[in-house]
Amino acid sequence: MAIKIHAFLCLGLVLSFMSVASAISGTATYYTVYVPSACYGYEDQGVMIAAVSDALWANGAACGRMYSVTCTGPTNQGVPQPCRGTVTVKVVDRCPGCDANNIDLSQEAFSAIADPNAGKINIDYNQV
Repeated sequence: MAIKIHAFLCLGLVLSFMSVASAISGTATYYTVYVPSACYGYEDQGVMIAAVSDALWANGAACGRMYSVTCTGPTNQGVPQPCRGTVTVKVVDRCPGCDANNIDLSQEAFSAIADPNAGKINIDYNQV
């Protein structure tokens, strides 16, 4: 019995490490004008949306992808503890000025995971 419990606990730890290891670290900012978007034009896609860097954009292949984004900390001293949690967003646009691992979230999505006064936060994200 003890061996089975130990094996179960070890498997659980391995799975936890795998999910953490698969997350990509980057930064997030936010934007407020959602249409038109590069993926859907003037078609409303709601407010839990994002624009992604050219590296993630992949010539439009990112359209419609869903990402889980978690705030991991501040990027500046302005708001020392901005984080509130995790949000799932849909890619609807391209962010040509964003760094490779930057995701530009809608203001509503950003506000769900961090204090908007921070302006820019560190994140972990992965495709869901």
